[in-house]
Amino acid sequence: MKQLNERIAERIISIPDYPVNGVIFRDVMPVFTDAELFRDIILAFADFHKNDNVDVVAGVEARGFIFGGALAAALGCGFVPIRKAGKLPRECVTESYELEYGLGVIEAQKDSIKPGQRVVIIDDLLATGGTVNAVARLVRKLNANVIASDFMVELGFLNPRPNLVGCGTVNSLLTYH
Repeated sequence: MKQLNERIAERIISIPDYPVNGVIFRDVMPVFTDAELFRDIILAFADFHKNDNVDVVAGVEARGFIFGGALAAALGCGFVPIRKAGKLPRECVTESYELEYGLGVIEAQKDSIKPGQRVVIIDDLLATGGTVNAVARLVRKLNANVIASDFMVELGFLNPRPNLVGCGTVNSLLTYH
C-alpha cells in the first residue's frame, strides 16, 4: 500500500503559471473528494495529537475549516474558525500580516478561545509562514497556547520553518522540495 504522502501527492493537481507566471499552484481540492484519503489524513493529524490534550482546533479560512472541523471531531475538542476580517459577528480580535500584494487581516471572535487553552492551528498549505504566524499571534492575544501547527502540504523549497514564531510543533504530511 502506498504511503499517505504519496496518496496525497497523486490527488493534488499542479497548475503552472497560476495565478501569475512562474508560480505552480497546488490545487488540493481533489483530496476532499476521496473519502478514504480524507479520513486517513484526519486520522494522521489526530495521531500527532493523541497525547496533547488539545482544547481547540483553529482552522484557517477556507480549507483549514474543512480539516479543522474534522480534526476537532476526531480529537473530541472545540473548533474555532479563523476568518478574514469583517466576516464574523460580535466582538473580534484581529491580527494583520503581510501578503505578496498588500496587507491581510484575520480575526476570531473574542470569546472563542479561552485563556490557557491548548490550541492546534490547521491549514491546507504552509508556504512562507505569514498566515500561521498571524494566527499564532492572534491566539496569544487571547492568552491561549499554540501547541502545534498542522498542514497537509508544506512548500519546503520556500524554507518556511525558520520564519515561524510561536507556532508550536510543526507537522506536515507532504513536503515539496
